[in-house]
This record gives sequence, structure tokens and C-alpha cells, in this order.
Amino acid sequence: MKNHEWKYDKIAIKVGSNVITQGDGSLNVGRMLRIVEDVAVLVKQGLEVVLISSGAVAAGRNSVVPSKRTNIVSAKQIWAAIGQVKLMWTYQWLFEKYGINAGQLLATKESFRDRRHYLNMKNCISAMIENKILPIVNENDTVSVNELMFTDNDELSGLISSLMDSEALFLLSNVDGIYNGKPGDSNATLIREINSETGDIGKYITRGKSGFGRGGMLTKYSTARKIASEGIDVFIANGSRDFIVTDILKGRDVPYTHFAANLNIKTSVKKWLYHSETFAKGALYVNQGAKDVLLNEKASLLMIGVTRVEGSFRNGDIVRILDEGGNSLGLGKSQFDSEKAQQSIGQKLNKAIIHYDYLVINDDLRNSSGLF
Repeated sequence: MKNHEWKYDKIAIKVGSNVITQGDGSLNVGRMLRIVEDVAVLVKQGLEVVLISSGAVAAGRNSVVPSKRTNIVSAKQIWAAIGQVKLMWTYQWLFEKYGINAGQLLATKESFRDRRHYLNMKNCISAMIENKILPIVNENDTVSVNELMFTDNDELSGLISSLMDSEALFLLSNVDGIYNGKPGDSNATLIREINSETGDIGKYITRGKSGFGRGGMLTKYSTARKIASEGIDVFIANGSRDFIVTDILKGRDVPYTHFAANLNIKTSVKKWLYHSETFAKGALYVNQGAKDVLLNEKASLLMIGVTRVEGSFRNGDIVRILDEGGNSLGLGKSQFDSEKAQQSIGQKLNKAIIHYDYLVINDDLRNSSGLF
């Protein structure tokens, strides 16, 4: 039961680099203070808040000029190593003014690669919250310099909000939300509400990036749609506005774009699977009959419906599910290794290769009944 005035008990707030850094990359301490004040109001009134903050690489870039022999990858590692210390020290100093302890948690995409790592991350954040420590999460850019980098911290914030069963995610950028045109154009208006019935508005979104951020509005839109489909309200708003989060929660007339939560909430296991495509070890191709069943029923995938097996995987690995045309249907946790799967193609076995509890279907393929 809620013991406060707010609609939500658990929220995640993501702050972009362009919100808390200045033109030269140095930290904008005044703006950080305003964000800390906003968060402090919520924490003091009993909300569970997780803060996801960018800014380390930008802050480090302002501190050191690497030698000419240092390649760009190593330079970013150096900037991240220096900047993360400055970022966290500033947050700790500011939150201490409000009697709040802040702790650092650095993540890589590998942190989410399997169920054990996933739960370790969840347990760590939960323990911090239970002990009245505000978790501040950032990507570990000192080591995340390969193909397993997050697209940006928007993607990371989506994973964290899903992991922690947040009820709302706030993506704070340097614009007021998503417009049906280029922000600033006289004919462009802010799109206030997006739900499962809203068509694809990606055509309105500028694909460029600005300032020190690695992502752009397109990744925010993609993250927001995905997270809202998991039953989490998402708000894209301008972090340069004072008390923007509390103003939104109080229902004040401030600009933002709201992605309405889908009421069909996935289980914890399915949430993990939903974000695990990067870690798929192989693929299962299924016939039309199996495809129809998967899209329209709460059903497991049986070997009798599998027509082809690709890749090398073990029992317990994540695999993609594709139709005969190679179109992605979803993901699942295999109960067979690839060798047994190859030997069992088209056979009628008692055991499913993917049990329904460990299977997710792509959102755009879900039927109107909302089973998935």
C-alpha cells in the first residue's frame, strides 16, 4: 500500500549526457543539483528510485588530452575512467546535502547475458535500496568497447527498469519529447500520448545525435515502445526543466511524451528473455503450423514443428525462433542442445524444446488477445 501522494512506488530515471554537461564537456553542477533535488523529494517520500546517469566520458574528455599514439578506443576508456570518478563524486556530494547515500553500479551488456547474472544485478540493486542507498547506474565504458556495448544508456535504462519491475521510466533529454516534425519548427507539435494503438511515428524522428550523447531520439523512442509493452509507463521529457519528474507525477501542465503501459505484463523470466536477443546462440526454424500455434495460443514449441536447426548451443542457451522465410518470431530458452535438436527435427517428443514459460514472441506479432 502506498504511503505517499504519488501514483508510483518504483521508478527509474535516466539522465542524458547533454543534460548534465556543458559545452566543453565539464559537468554542469548546477543542473545536477536540480536533478538531485527532484530525486530527493521522491526518495524522502518513500519511492524506490534508481538513477541511470550518463556523463562519464564527456566529463573525462574535458580533463585530459590523450597522446597522439592513443587510439580512439583507448582514449574513450581513459575518459570514462577519469570521468566516472568525477561524476560519482559530484552525485555523492550533492545527495549528501539531502541526507541521501548514493552508491555506484557499473554495468556491461554481459551483466544481463544469462539468468544468473541478471538476478545478481537485481539482488545488488535491491540490497542497496533496502539499505537506503540510492543506486546510480552507468555503463562501464572502460571495458564496454566491443560489439556488446549498449546502444546507449537509454537501452541500459530500459533493462534496469524491466529488471527492477519499475512502474515508470523517465528518459530525461535536452528536448521536451517527441514532435511530429523537427523540434523548433513552427509547424511541429509535441506528441503527448503514445499507446499500443498508435501507429509507427518513427518517420517523424530525427536520426542524428547531438552534443556528447551516444544515442538520439530514435533510440529513446525504440526503448520507450519496448518498455511500455512490458507494462511500464515511459515519459520522455526535458531534464533541463527544474523539477520535471515531480511536476509530471503531480499532473502539472508541463511538456512531455507519455508512452502508456501495456496492461499485459510479462513475467520476470520473460522480461529477461525479451532483452536477450544479443545472446542467442542459435536458431530454430518452424513450419507454418507451429508458427500459427505460437502466435495464437499459450503453447510451447515442440520438435514436431521444427524444420531446421542452426548454430551450436547447449541446453539452457537462448535461441531465436524463425519462420520458414527467416522472419523472426521470438526467443526462447532451449531444453535441448543443438546436437539433440538436429537429431529430433520433426519428431513427436513428449518434451518441448522450448517451454512456454521460457518463450517470448515479438510484440508486433502478438495477436489481438494479448496472450503474449
